[in-house]
Amino acid sequence: MKAGIHPEYPEVKVHCACGATWMTRSTKAPELRLEICSSCHPFFTGKQKLIDAAGRVERFNKRYGKATAKKAEA
Repeated sequence: MKAGIHPEYPEVKVHCACGATWMTRSTKAPELRLEICSSCHPFFTGKQKLIDAAGRVERFNKRYGKATAKKAEA
């Protein structure tokens, strides 16, 4: 490797919004702040949060639920 062409790669402290912290290496600032990490992400935790905005699921089931029920009976 050539000397003098690579950026500094110091250890940084990472903070997540869930409260988890850990040390890693990065060329960015001496401290990183994340909104979501592997300890609070639904894919890794297995806890999925389903957000129903203004009853859209109920509206969909009301509109199309009868048609799928008829297909299931046939």
